[in-house]
Amino acid sequence: MKKITQNKLILNHLKENKKINPLEALNLYGCFRLGARIYNLKKDGHCIETKRKKNGVKGNTFAEYHYLGDGQQMDIEDRIKNDN
Repeated sequence: MKKITQNKLILNHLKENKKINPLEALNLYGCFRLGARIYNLKKDGHCIETKRKKNGVKGNTFAEYHYLGDGQQMDIEDRIKNDN
């Protein structure tokens, strides 16, 4: 049986929910290093935006990652702009 990787779990989550933060990644997937998983996904060509959020209680900041797509749509839009 093939085990699904954290990268794939995180990517599936982003595609379904459009965003994830470190606490969700830890609670849902046991992922302690979400930033590293996001780095790998970006390196594989996925467009993921990082937004800094502020914790309302203590004012601490954390990253929230938003899925923008696999980059293919951007390539198509660039080709259309270059053709005009």
